[in-house]
Amino acid sequence: MEQSPILLFFRRMFRRKLVLVACIVLFVIVLMALLAPWVAPYEPTAIRVIRRLKPPNELNWLGTDEFGRDILSRIIYGARASLGIGFAVVMVSMTVGTLFGLLAGYFRPLDGAVMRVVDALMALPDILLAIFLVAVLGASAFNVVLALSIVYTPRVIRVVRASTLVIRELPFVEAARALGVSARRILSVHILLNVASPVLVQATFIFAYAVLAEAGLSFLGAGVPPELPTWGTMIASGQQYADDAFWVVLFPGLAIVLAALSLQIVGDGLRDMLDPKLRKAL
Repeated sequence: MEQSPILLFFRRMFRRKLVLVACIVLFVIVLMALLAPWVAPYEPTAIRVIRRLKPPNELNWLGTDEFGRDILSRIIYGARASLGIGFAVVMVSMTVGTLFGLLAGYFRPLDGAVMRVVDALMALPDILLAIFLVAVLGASAFNVVLALSIVYTPRVIRVVRASTLVIRELPFVEAARALGVSARRILSVHILLNVASPVLVQATFIFAYAVLAEAGLSFLGAGVPPELPTWGTMIASGQQYADDAFWVVLFPGLAIVLAALSLQIVGDGLRDMLDPKLRKAL
């Protein structure tokens, strides 16, 4: 009996138990972020000075920070901001990167100009370029998304361009071109669908990179404003109290590690499943 494509997809995807665990962890984090107003025990900005720097206890499961704010609640609400920024970066970089990658790979006159800009951007270290852009644009969530999108879009352009260069020479594309099919339709139907797999895998990696980069920018004071609870701002504000109250930096750091590691493992699982050679090896 032939299995449905969806069931076959999940069987191949979760053949490795580590990928299944990563998907569950990621699902829990995303679900908590979406349901933050209902699952967080306290308001993330509620100040209770009398409970300042309390260790984990029955009232505050992960302890409190220097203002008596509940760390668990701030981590849950911080997931909204951190994952939201990461998701926005993925959407912008995937959209712009896929567009320019297709154009550069299909239209040869555009290839040189686009790739020179890509090479120039990729020659600079990611975090330094992001810090420079945020310093120029100003510290805000929108500018962090814009800066990180500029940083990671060249990666997508290179991946899509490389795939497009191969696909544009395949017989079915040459046949479509000979039949008079427009370049827009060839790009949107024949080529885009065939580059979707590497783009999807790249999206998971960029999501993880963006979460880490946002935390790094916030830690350095070049990210979102400190009043917005994100995992990076929590670590930045609590670092001076880490010697006496380790929980103020430990638990936000664990949240960053779990989210980024889960995204990386899910990306590896997608790559292994979508790549025919790696799928056969599995």
